Amino acid sequence: MSARYDAIVIGSGQAGPFLAARLAQAGMKTALVEKVHLGGTCVNDGCIPTKTLVASARTAQVARLAAQYGVHIGGPITVDMAAVKARKDRVVGQSVDNLTSWLHDIDNLTVVWGHARFEGAHAIAVDASDGSTRVLEAPRIFVNVGGRAVLPDWPGIHEIKALTNTSMMELAELPEHLIVVGGSYIGLEFAQMYRRFGSRVTVIEYGDRLIAREDPDVSREVQAILEREGVVFHLGVHCAKVNATHGGARIRVALNASGAAHEVEGSHLLAAVGRRPNTDDLGLDRAGITIDPRGFIKVDDQLRTNVEGVWALGDCNGRGAFTHTAYNDHEIVAANLLEGGSRRVSDRIPAYALFIDPPLGRVGLTETEARASGRRVLSGLMPMSRVGRAKERGETQGFMKVVVDGDTERILGAALLCIEGDEIVHSLLDVMAAGASYKVVQRAVHIHPTVSELIPTLLSHLQEHPTP
Repeated sequence: MSARYDAIVIGSGQAGPFLAARLAQAGMKTALVEKVHLGGTCVNDGCIPTKTLVASARTAQVARLAAQYGVHIGGPITVDMAAVKARKDRVVGQSVDNLTSWLHDIDNLTVVWGHARFEGAHAIAVDASDGSTRVLEAPRIFVNVGGRAVLPDWPGIHEIKALTNTSMMELAELPEHLIVVGGSYIGLEFAQMYRRFGSRVTVIEYGDRLIAREDPDVSREVQAILEREGVVFHLGVHCAKVNATHGGARIRVALNASGAAHEVEGSHLLAAVGRRPNTDDLGLDRAGITIDPRGFIKVDDQLRTNVEGVWALGDCNGRGAFTHTAYNDHEIVAANLLEGGSRRVSDRIPAYALFIDPPLGRVGLTETEARASGRRVLSGLMPMSRVGRAKERGETQGFMKVVVDGDTERILGAALLCIEGDEIVHSLLDVMAAGASYKVVQRAVHIHPTVSELIPTLLSHLQEHPTP
């Protein structure tokens, strides 16, 4: 016997619960299937726990620098990692509890625990932890299964206890020397975080610069910020191999970088080289659902798969790798399905942040991408050393950069590597979404003294540079 529903949502990341709630509130009998824990990556081992740890790390750093502000703290600054982890666990627990309570109070919505796999285009089997299996059927199925970290393809990597962003969440001790493999967003956040907690930190990156999707000047400045705090980098790495030493108590990485051989020995190794979608055990072939060579479910601009009545949302569709894009996926599907809308993924403007300190707020095109597009590009850059608010707070690292289409006056993109850059960037994102001229911001009167008040000044000094 199978249970019939109007809709089935597989996975409870940022898209799943909210879409399930919308469907149920619209009168559809809905099942939300979850294998491990409600909330997905963001709540359990992504955004919420890592930013909670970032907050603890920043507190430690501010305390260390207190004397620069005329504040004296007696004795050395120490970090109690067990207490840091306990605080993180409390914040995560509260988030999960709130989500659980909310979902269980929604009429027409049933939370089903177990691993889902397709038995056909509109039928799934759910394998519960007690060994039982249930079959659920629905004319509408929404896949929101997220992704997971992958390990680097290094000899010996599977013989050591390599950490990922998930297993790092269970670490209650301070690594003596943390080796971070991967010089991109996740790796850099952990690198600064644990350096501030008191670990030695070495970052190993395949590319010749960090966060390669960003402009070179952004990459250089991010590296300089972290190096000033004592993080060590090896870039352009190849031929790396890893092995355990000292009876398994240490980890040694042998590598080649910049034409020379190096060895790095540490107490812990964190792999932050990328993620893969959780689609390999869903039985997608039984439903006839098409995936790309990397395992992402292929969807159209409205997140529909090639199978009628099946949608894919969040990290598993390859159309975004962020909590906010997953949530927007649910908004697109709900609007189109329940409100007769015609919203599309291609309507959204790319925006994200690197949550180091100071953070990098990014929106739209990089300067490199803008110039390569053939547009007449205007750009402006302001170092934070010229921003009064940053000087008052003693946080003058980084810069603000904006690129504009010289013919349409539309803002094409921005990189705000500065104090509160992850918040300030939305003032530009909103103007971009409105399709307005950059002069709307340029002529606005901002509050003094703030960091945001320098955005109009920056936009008043745009310059045109020849397109290469």
